[in-house]
Amino acid sequence: MNVPLWLAVAVVGLLGVKLIRPPWWLVALLLLGGFLLADSILAPAIDTAIK
Repeated sequence: MNVPLWLAVAVVGLLGVKLIRPPWWLVALLLLGGFLLADSILAPAIDTAIK
């Protein structure tokens, strides 16, 4: 069964927010950091580490 990555990340994120209840600023910081990291020079290294 192939699940799109965005769907898996959304499900894990929703479960994490509901179960752990982190502060809103931490969620915003992680989202912004992930967005900035995906567009950085480190993106190819992260991509190879994930795959």
